[in-house]
Amino acid sequence: MSKFDNSKVMPRYSVIATIMSLVAVAVIGKTIYTMTAGRTYWLEVAASQKKDSVTVKPTRGNILSCNGQLMASSLPEFKVYMDFNALKAAGNDTAFVDSINYISKGLNNIFPEKSAAYFKKYLMEGYHKESKHWAIWNERIDYNTFKEIQSLPIFHLSKYKSGFHWDEFNARRRPFGSLAQRTIGDMFGAKDTARCGLELSYDSILRGTNGIIHRRKVRNKFLDITDTPPIDGADIITTIDVSMQDLAERALLDELKDPNVNGNVGVAIVMEVATGDVKAIVNLDKCSDGEYREVKNHAVSDLLEPGSVFKTASIMTILDDGLVDTMYTVQTGPGVWNMYGRDMKDHNWTRGGYGTLTLPWTLKYSSNIGVSRIIDMHYHKNPEKFVQGIYDLGLATDFHVPIVGYSPARIRMPHKNSRGQYDNWSATALPWMSIGYETQIPPISTLTFYNAIANGGKLMQPRFVKQIVKNGEVIYNNPPKVLKERIAKESTIKNITRILTEVVSEGLGKKAGSDKFLVAGKTGTAQMSKGALGYKTGGTNYLLSFAGFFPADKPRYSCIVCIQKTGLPASGGGMSGVVFHHIAEGIMAQSLKLDVKDARDTSSVLIPDVKAGNILAADYVLTHLGINTNKSWSGSYSDGNPIWGKAEKKNGNKTILLERETINNGKYIPNVVGMGARDAVFLLERRGVKTIVSGRGKVVKQSLEPGHYIKKGERITLVLD
Repeated sequence: MSKFDNSKVMPRYSVIATIMSLVAVAVIGKTIYTMTAGRTYWLEVAASQKKDSVTVKPTRGNILSCNGQLMASSLPEFKVYMDFNALKAAGNDTAFVDSINYISKGLNNIFPEKSAAYFKKYLMEGYHKESKHWAIWNERIDYNTFKEIQSLPIFHLSKYKSGFHWDEFNARRRPFGSLAQRTIGDMFGAKDTARCGLELSYDSILRGTNGIIHRRKVRNKFLDITDTPPIDGADIITTIDVSMQDLAERALLDELKDPNVNGNVGVAIVMEVATGDVKAIVNLDKCSDGEYREVKNHAVSDLLEPGSVFKTASIMTILDDGLVDTMYTVQTGPGVWNMYGRDMKDHNWTRGGYGTLTLPWTLKYSSNIGVSRIIDMHYHKNPEKFVQGIYDLGLATDFHVPIVGYSPARIRMPHKNSRGQYDNWSATALPWMSIGYETQIPPISTLTFYNAIANGGKLMQPRFVKQIVKNGEVIYNNPPKVLKERIAKESTIKNITRILTEVVSEGLGKKAGSDKFLVAGKTGTAQMSKGALGYKTGGTNYLLSFAGFFPADKPRYSCIVCIQKTGLPASGGGMSGVVFHHIAEGIMAQSLKLDVKDARDTSSVLIPDVKAGNILAADYVLTHLGINTNKSWSGSYSDGNPIWGKAEKKNGNKTILLERETINNGKYIPNVVGMGARDAVFLLERRGVKTIVSGRGKVVKQSLEPGHYIKKGERITLVLD
């Protein structure tokens, strides 16, 4: 008999089977529900655990001057918002309402432009609308301001508890303002993308590589998980010298503003002779409000007929070909000469002209007739040879300037058709080309040619960037590049250098000269064409130029100055030459390293007036002048950190007392009138005062009076002149 009792076991199996079937049905039913009716809910839950990948922007590289000064750098900027839904979900809405007065007052201290009442009303409006992205301030703010807002009640909590959140941007800032703006370049603020200049040309290097992160919720906390880290951009070191750039800009601006000039456009470029380094490049346009700003990089993009600065190339070509020498003479007549049915005039034609001139004097007097007749008499039947000579001098070279908008020179080569006739050349083309018309040459090309003369005939590539640096290491060197070892014979270079020196010492370029060192160069005054309208429609526009180098006996720098203006008077030597003079003397003065003892007058004992400010610097100068100083501090300060204080004459004006002042805990606005901008800003910001600077030079006016009690978030405006 079997021990298996079917009547007892089978019911048990049936029960178990039924239960398992019911469980299976429940699981299937739950699955179907989840996949249908509950699908949306569970997708939201999944999404709450993981966020899609987010692009992380790298920090953009810096642009630096030749000596390491920051000319463009990326700083973080923020736009701040409130998510009132998140605030309420976290249960902190009551705390927000209770703290609204403190928050509003804090925002008013940070942004005094708006009242506390305004902020209260504005924030409560967003609160009642339950906005998820309510802008606390409509403009971008810097990091310090961001941290101030983040420290306010409620805002100091995490964004999931307070709703306070932000967008971060890499804002581009230029510590030297508009200096070399079109060359350094700009950024489109809203898109944080390069717009022009070196910013655009080197964008791929400066920009770096984006990174990727995603967010995952782990134990009720969101963690940022890096998939691909961002790679920051590299820095580029330019050839620009900030001091020379500032000097050139000031000199050009002063001349453009002169009522006798009233220029429309001004260009100035300074190049280091030995290397081809562009040390300064200025482009100024007169805007509709009468102010001058950098709007376009005319120095590299303007294809204009250069005028008489081109005559140097014409004379060099014929000297190098050996067709004439410096003793050659030419008849210029009464100042008017008919060239193939078209009158050519010298600038003194109303005074009877120059008569017979030697070849050097055709440049000294910038005689149109003299230069054009010399060239036409020797090249009229073979203009190709003349133009080839111009090419050999490097004027038509494509220098591949790394600035978007650069245009190489356009100098037409004569061409004959199958019948042996010129199809792009007229009888008047050669005479007028020889004096700077019938060609289109940007200022950078003209300057590079003159730089080659100064360099003993060696043609250098114009250099704007010296190195690319990453994390303090040089990853790319861009050494000076020689494009041509010699543009002309050694004798030609020596002769033209002597002639160009005499242009300044004896000819029309006298105002470009200096009594402290030799200057060589050539003037240029050209009537500007209006395209299809020609030269005679409407008011006459002129291009005034001076190109040269200094010191002429041992050239260190070359320079070109171009001014576009409407109407007379118009003089390349008298206007552009003046700017050249100021630039040259300023640069040479900067290069002098004199001991402060040289400033002492041995015939008298004079105690100078010493202004308040950095008295460490004052002590250094006074000590080297042999003047006694009583100091309110001891020890040496070899690190050069500023010591702030005031100076007072003592002992019958025989001694100066230098008293140190503590500024870190200052509660009152100091008197900064008479200080330089750097000292004044340092002093004020160490006291917690936000400083706005207007102008250049020394402080002449401050918006908050000395002795004013400093309030949190207070701002002061300094007017400099």
